[in-house]
Amino acid sequence: MEKNQIIELTVEDMLDDGRAFGRYEGCAVFITGGCSLGKGRSAAGAVPGDKVSVRITKTKKTTAEAALTAVIEESPDRTTAECPYAAECGGCTLQELSYDAQKNLKTDQVRSKLTRLGGLSDPVIKGIIGADTLKYYRNKAVFAVGPHGEVGFRKGKSHYVIDIADCMLQSDAAMVCADALRHFLRESRASCITQMTVRTAFGTGEVMAVLESEKKDIPQIEQLVEMLDSAVYSLSCDENGEPEEGTQTFSLESVAVIHRGKCRVIAGKSTITDEVIREDGRTLYFEISPQSFYQVNPEQMTRLYDKAAEYADLHGGETVLDLYCGAGTIGLWLLDELKGRDEAAVAQTKVIGIESVRPAVLDANRNSVINGVVNTRYFCGKAEEELPGMMGLAKLYKWNEVNERVEREPEIRIDKIDVAVLDPPRAGCDEALLNAVVTAEPERIVYVSCDPGTLARDIKYLAANGYEFVECTPVDQFPWTSHCEVTALLKRL
Repeated sequence: MEKNQIIELTVEDMLDDGRAFGRYEGCAVFITGGCSLGKGRSAAGAVPGDKVSVRITKTKKTTAEAALTAVIEESPDRTTAECPYAAECGGCTLQELSYDAQKNLKTDQVRSKLTRLGGLSDPVIKGIIGADTLKYYRNKAVFAVGPHGEVGFRKGKSHYVIDIADCMLQSDAAMVCADALRHFLRESRASCITQMTVRTAFGTGEVMAVLESEKKDIPQIEQLVEMLDSAVYSLSCDENGEPEEGTQTFSLESVAVIHRGKCRVIAGKSTITDEVIREDGRTLYFEISPQSFYQVNPEQMTRLYDKAAEYADLHGGETVLDLYCGAGTIGLWLLDELKGRDEAAVAQTKVIGIESVRPAVLDANRNSVINGVVNTRYFCGKAEEELPGMMGLAKLYKWNEVNERVEREPEIRIDKIDVAVLDPPRAGCDEALLNAVVTAEPERIVYVSCDPGTLARDIKYLAANGYEFVECTPVDQFPWTSHCEVTALLKRL
């Protein structure tokens, strides 16, 4: 193949970044861009099953990159994108794929990574748990702010901010806050705001706005708080501005500013509270602070955690290690699941959590209290450093009053763990952490992953160190996007 050569091929797959993939004369071809479909229709990109014409833009020894020029035959799984920004925004890369095809694609990607990267020959992958709610499911929106007051999301592989009036994934509260910020930026000179995160507690209607700023003090911030408050309040009102009966009440409960990594609350409370009703009817409450991790799809979160509880298989009396615990949601969920089966067994079971974000640790401790749980302990620090220290495998250090690095004692000593729950960020687990987990010899490891690639890498390490991969279950937390959550079970040999 040569640059600018036009070739035809059939799309076989889509990658995590939204690129289509096919083969031509034994060469892997990665396809980007959109084209016209005729009759006023257009394609934001190619999807599996499409027969396409592409122009080669770059060649290597065994691979090539290409731009889509035409869709010759449409895939039976192709659908029309509902979002007007689908061709530009880098978020929903699967907009033109039917939902059943999305689930099949994600399952295939999990299987591919477990075999290629994890070294598993025939991994047991249970049926993907699909979502019932396919729109407006996100309880967290992160809006970028452009140089001219644009409020929206960045174009794929670009710093360019697309000004977005509506998004089919975000909550109404998030979008009205984005519109309020857009109007504020046009009326004021507050060019220091670079990003806004909006959290919506679907269960209670409480809303939090977190502004990231290049300056410690945002000019006219009081006016912006009023505009955000009015925008959120309007969601519960009729066209005359009066409270409307029968609609969920939304209220702006917290506004915070992050400057140089430090967060301060400038209006309202330091946290918002979400109410989560489990499928069996029991209710849990979670406090969320500006910088703590909380699953973005509350409906699918319950199914993800139910599967994690099934894999943990608690019967009472176990010690559970909850690593990268965030606001303590998984550990508390496991204890509540046990409580539903055997209330007396909960008192004999304990959870030890480690999290690097201090506000999240405070949230975890508060969440234990508000849910009436007393047998949890949460510690602040990097899990890959704290756990080896608690296990006696490495020394722990701190900075003293004269800024000297001195050795410190661990806050707790750990000799034996029955179940380890790992819920790391996208980068996966540090090898030092995995080594400490292996040394603790838990009977079961429940790994909750938002990146099947790093999950497969870590499974390979655990499999080489005395653990057997049993099975995993994909959970579609993010319809229309290429991302997929996976819960995996490993047992000690």
